[in-house]
Amino acid sequence: MSYTSHLLNHSRKLKKASNLLHHQRALFVPCFSTDAQSSINTNRDVLKTRYHGYESSPRNGVPKQNPNVTKRNISMVTMGRGSIGESVFNGEISRSSQFQSRRCYASASDLPPHQAIGMPSLSPTMTEGNIARWLKKEGDKVSTGEVLCEVETDKATVELECMEEGYLAKIIYGDGSKEIKVGEVIAITVEEEEDIAKFKDYQASASEPDDATAKETSAPPPPKKEVVEEPAQEPKSKVSKSSAPPSSGDRIFASPLARKLAEEKNVPLSSIKGTGSEGLIVKGDVEDYLASGVKEASAPSKAKTATDAALDFTDIPVSQIRKITASRLLLSKQTIPHYYLTVDACVDKLISLRTKLNSLQEASGGSRISVNDLVIKAAALALRKVPQCNSSWTNDYIRQYHNVNVNVAVQTEHGLFVPVIKDADKKGLSTIGEEVKQLAKKAKENSLKPVDYEGGTFTVSNLGGPFGVKQFCAIINPPQSGILAVGSAEKRVVPGSGPEEFKFASFIAVTLSCDHRVIDGAIGAEWLKAFKGYIENPESMLL
Repeated sequence: MSYTSHLLNHSRKLKKASNLLHHQRALFVPCFSTDAQSSINTNRDVLKTRYHGYESSPRNGVPKQNPNVTKRNISMVTMGRGSIGESVFNGEISRSSQFQSRRCYASASDLPPHQAIGMPSLSPTMTEGNIARWLKKEGDKVSTGEVLCEVETDKATVELECMEEGYLAKIIYGDGSKEIKVGEVIAITVEEEEDIAKFKDYQASASEPDDATAKETSAPPPPKKEVVEEPAQEPKSKVSKSSAPPSSGDRIFASPLARKLAEEKNVPLSSIKGTGSEGLIVKGDVEDYLASGVKEASAPSKAKTATDAALDFTDIPVSQIRKITASRLLLSKQTIPHYYLTVDACVDKLISLRTKLNSLQEASGGSRISVNDLVIKAAALALRKVPQCNSSWTNDYIRQYHNVNVNVAVQTEHGLFVPVIKDADKKGLSTIGEEVKQLAKKAKENSLKPVDYEGGTFTVSNLGGPFGVKQFCAIINPPQSGILAVGSAEKRVVPGSGPEEFKFASFIAVTLSCDHRVIDGAIGAEWLKAFKGYIENPESMLL
């Protein structure tokens, strides 16, 4: 067979594997386990020649059967759109995040040739995904480009397309399957229709090699006895309840195991006399203390547990999007030094300009422009004017972006989405308004694509117009360094032109959250000054 002959020819090259890695640009790479994991290490002792039950002969390099290794399907990583991409650099192989499928060539008396479709990585932060629904069923014929299923990622629901023609032989994870790891096999396709029945009872075994390896590496059992040895000389009482405990200022020395046991038994270490070196409290001291008749400290009252049990509640499943949103916002608050700057801006001229522009839009059949569209435009122009705020922190350097891409926070029943308006500083108000409407609709339908929300450099969150929130502080969306929180407009009495004259004016409160590693206080204030200037003199945005 052509695949067998190619495998034999390729195995002869393995003696010069290092040169092979440098000269061949990873057109296809033999996989040494069923989950398409490479066994290449960083010391260039690469490509150990064990092909799932075959090893190279030291004499002529021809593969021979290894009786100690169980036969498995030989997996080949095939290059293609959405499939595994391998890049060679510094003598090592790195895997692209876009894992989709691998082709399996069956050995004798095994399954026929088939293609294992894995859970793809559809966003930079995706580690696992959910199957929303299958659009094809087992036995259906599939063609290149046809949608197999909808995958719920950490950002949105994305359609998974078929890469080759064939038949869908087995669906391993059905509709609604959750928390499927990236790369885990979700379905099997075959080339011939008569091969479908052979996969009726098929079960994915991609994790078996990893499990076997884990068992081999974990063969030596961990030591169960405590490392600290107790001195054998003093048969006298180890516990002296009458002895004076250490003063509150003294540090109590105890082994980790003793501390853990004391915590489990609710025993204060201050009441135990240590018999170890220099008074160290060991596990035996705690056990002797308990055996001497001292009762464990009373457990916490069960009243709260009983009260909780009497409550009526509903446990709501956490979606993948909400999990990722929670982890990223927690990471942001824990690792980014936030500080906040707030200003009030008069929006009378902005509202007047919006009224005039909407009259023109209605006359020409265009969409109406919202206050939020004007805020996005003003924020984008302020970022162009103060580019230090259009940056992100990378530990070794500060990356300043030349594109002004503004994310807009959109709340839906599925969670919080932040679609992006790219090059917002170069677009007109009508274009921005139309894009915001389209992206908000896609977010509510849970149909955003990665291109719709990736690449943002700044975020705007508006809780004023739709919800009437007066003022709030938003959490920075990493790796960005700033987010603008927009409150609602309210009328205030302000001094007029005369000495005793007053008038009404509408103001909004905006709060800029800044990453202090990137944006100093004066820079943040300069950005707010520029933003306020565009809001209070909106005609300048048209220049």
